[in-house]
Amino acid sequence: MRAAFYEATGPARDVLRVGELPDPVPGAGEVRVRLQWSGVNPSDVKSRAGLRSKSLAFPLIVPHSDGMGVVDAVGPGVDRARIGQRVWTWNAAWGRAFGTAAELITLPAAQAVPLPDAIDGAAAACFGIPAQTALHAVLMSGGVRGQSVLVAGGAGAVGHYAIQFARLHGARQVLTTVSNQAKASHARAAGAHVCIDYKRENMIERVRELTGGQGVDRVIEVDMASNAAMNAELLKADALCVVYGSSSGAMTLPFFPYIAKNLRVHCFIEYNLNPADRERVLAEMAAAQGVLQHSVALRLPLQRVAEAHEAVESGRVIGNVVIDLQA
Repeated sequence: MRAAFYEATGPARDVLRVGELPDPVPGAGEVRVRLQWSGVNPSDVKSRAGLRSKSLAFPLIVPHSDGMGVVDAVGPGVDRARIGQRVWTWNAAWGRAFGTAAELITLPAAQAVPLPDAIDGAAAACFGIPAQTALHAVLMSGGVRGQSVLVAGGAGAVGHYAIQFARLHGARQVLTTVSNQAKASHARAAGAHVCIDYKRENMIERVRELTGGQGVDRVIEVDMASNAAMNAELLKADALCVVYGSSSGAMTLPFFPYIAKNLRVHCFIEYNLNPADRERVLAEMAAAQGVLQHSVALRLPLQRVAEAHEAVESGRVIGNVVIDLQA
């Protein structure tokens, strides 16, 4: 099979290679998926760049956790009726050497989720990390029904889905932050009630104005290291800051503003959801697939995988980046 892989961390064009690797064979409880699309996420880019660790967990790594394809073989213990089934994958590269940047992948059967024919395959390759992260951020701690919610970075891959899920799950007011008019248009199309341009507007004053001086019930935060102090001002008393990302490995919380308002901070990573939360997220994903808006900004062939990584790193692409494994 053809696959993209790296054997050292570093810049995309220096370390990513495309070549032939042996076809995988499904083991007990596994399916093999002939992939059509592979989603590229910031976490994939950071791992390849060595931003988390310069040491590789495996001698050779095929990147990317998210993908879409068709089951073409099953291992012992898996119903052969699954052969021919369209599926999307989650956590394909979590704790594993071989992700979805390849023509074939084997993985536990539960991590290949049935996909209706009506759902675009490229969009489904974004369900794993972006959509599940957004959905769990909305559902956790009792959900957002009747709440005022601020989604940080509403034009981003997670933020775009978080706006939609907040609306679908009954949020009373969905605010979001953007950095330009193009991103504001993108976030509004997803359902944001108000877009706040953080480069031009005073965030604290604007949120207070929009919430009658009270603040929001929930912030869904992509960069806690940069925004921890500001979030203390944006949140109302007894509110929740849901954190799924940070631009730095260390962050400082202003203790007294947080304790004075009884604020809660809940950090999570999509890879490590507990079984009950995973089951709930997958069930809600299945229910919402037909009504979600999807934003695939860039589709590139496997040979241009380095370019795909660079596009994600740049932060300039509005929407998701995917690899077309059929090209």
